[in-house]
Amino acid sequence: MTATNKTSITVEALVNAPIEKVWECWTAPEHITQWNQASDDWYCPKGVNDLRPGGHFSFTMAARDGSMEFDFAGVYDEVKTCEKIAYTLGDERKVEVIFSKNGSPTKIVETFEAENIHSHEMQRAGWQAILDNFKKYVEQRD
Repeated sequence: MTATNKTSITVEALVNAPIEKVWECWTAPEHITQWNQASDDWYCPKGVNDLRPGGHFSFTMAARDGSMEFDFAGVYDEVKTCEKIAYTLGDERKVEVIFSKNGSPTKIVETFEAENIHSHEMQRAGWQAILDNFKKYVEQRD
């Protein structure tokens, strides 16, 4: 990621699946809506993903009790199939996701610029929980 004056936070996971399967589950909206939540009291009811540089994405994040909903959205800056995704969120924060083969598992390293509302610890925990949910989803698939 390009150096900025913003704090960057990194989360990572080792997913026991081939990189092609990991990529598909990370990028296809029908998969994203199955794993894209930090806890069981949230869900992702819809997603749109135009996976190409300049392409837009939007994933609705909603509380199951109906109390809150927002769109996690942005524009892709770089897409290298099975290697890297970089994007800019609507508030101009940058995110970079690196996929690499680590033997037969796939390593995912996700680095994002922190926002100024929630503590860095809370943000790290939330993004790591979503990544852990992704790992669980992929590893439970056939």
